[in-house]
Amino acid sequence: MDLLQWSCHDVARWIESLGFPQYKACFTDNLITGRKLIYVNCIYLPRLGVTDFKDMQVISARVRELLGITETLWSRSIADPRRDSMGLFLEKKSRTGEQADGLTYQEFLDDMRR
Repeated sequence: MDLLQWSCHDVARWIESLGFPQYKACFTDNLITGRKLIYVNCIYLPRLGVTDFKDMQVISARVRELLGITETLWSRSIADPRRDSMGLFLEKKSRTGEQADGLTYQEFLDDMRR
């Protein structure tokens, strides 16, 4: 997944391509890289400086689309089945270090089955 290698400037260019050039600095100033996009949602965006609710909805939806995540965090219940594996994998990959860098999706799936 190439987006995991994006710098904060790559993320800012992507935000601009979505039609939100006014928020580029919000992402670069807060050092939001491709790995950190997993955490960008309507709860986190105001902390970055994105406060228009409609913009927050669009950006959150596009982040989920980009990452291939179909669920929203606020819709979860403890009674729900386990989260989708791609979302869990991306959370693990969002961290830095040798272990996260070397982890493949297949290895992650194998570890989940154990």
